[in-house]
Amino acid sequence: MTDYFAIRLPEDDIRAISSIGLAHIGDGVYELLVRTYLCAHGKATGKGLHRATVELVCAPEQARRARKLLPLLTEEEQEVFRRGRNAHVHSIPQHASRAEYQQATALEALLGWLYLRGSRERINELFDRMMEE
Repeated sequence: MTDYFAIRLPEDDIRAISSIGLAHIGDGVYELLVRTYLCAHGKATGKGLHRATVELVCAPEQARRARKLLPLLTEEEQEVFRRGRNAHVHSIPQHASRAEYQQATALEALLGWLYLRGSRERINELFDRMMEE
């Protein structure tokens, strides 16, 4: 049985996944991190919990938080981030600019890549930095 909570794919398998595929996985990773963060810190309850989650996972907010990480990224992480930012997306939400959506996609691709590599510690390190205010 595969443990998808603790998956670690070979580098060649990860390279075979498109930037959009990495962002798709990273979107789920980021949303789970945000939901866990909100619950663990008692930031919101009930209806406010959903609202708080939506505020943190929207593209403009992801882009703002992604900018905090850029100086911290290794060369390899920067390459994955660039690859995600340059992914060819077909639609952009009305509430986000193209640049914000590209930054958010880049962040998600990076998180997806780290997740598939099994780099939980690095994900937590970056997420902690993103959540600093």
